[in-house]
Amino acid sequence: MAKRTAEGEAIIIKKYANRRLYNTDTSSYITLDDLAKMVRENVDFHVLDAKTGDDITHTILTQIIVEEESHGTQMLPVSFLRDLISMYGNSMQAMMPSYLEASMTNLRKNREQLQAAFAKGIESNPLAKMAEANFKMMQNAAEAFIPATRKPARDNQSDDLAQMRRQMAEMQKKLDEMSK
Repeated sequence: MAKRTAEGEAIIIKKYANRRLYNTDTSSYITLDDLAKMVRENVDFHVLDAKTGDDITHTILTQIIVEEESHGTQMLPVSFLRDLISMYGNSMQAMMPSYLEASMTNLRKNREQLQAAFAKGIESNPLAKMAEANFKMMQNAAEAFIPATRKPARDNQSDDLAQMRRQMAEMQKKLDEMSK
């Protein structure tokens, strides 16, 4: 469920002729990247044309997808895009929105079930626990040796190093037990 303002209303974003976006909730100008972040954080908003008052949310969300596809790793395969385009003007066009929405709902549900199953599997699977411990150890090592991944300085880094050493010793012990 989307987050809403304190009054339970969706946030109103106004788009001006100069292509600037204005968030009426925070009284500040924002970018398409900010809107994409709001979508990821499940914040409900509507984009209105400042001059006409028309709801242009669909157009802006489509623009965000185009921006994402052109700047990063592409998520939408060319075959999917071709199929989607071929549906416009086709007798299937009317049923596509509900079909795509139902498909995304199922995808979200399956993702949640997969995450729950994975979490449950880690609890009962010693190899999965080892993999998780290995991942944490590698993460700690990366934080210690690669400045870009380092978190803000900690008061007692020697404790972190000691913890890493204990984890490594525990993993070595488990590996020794498995090889017997």
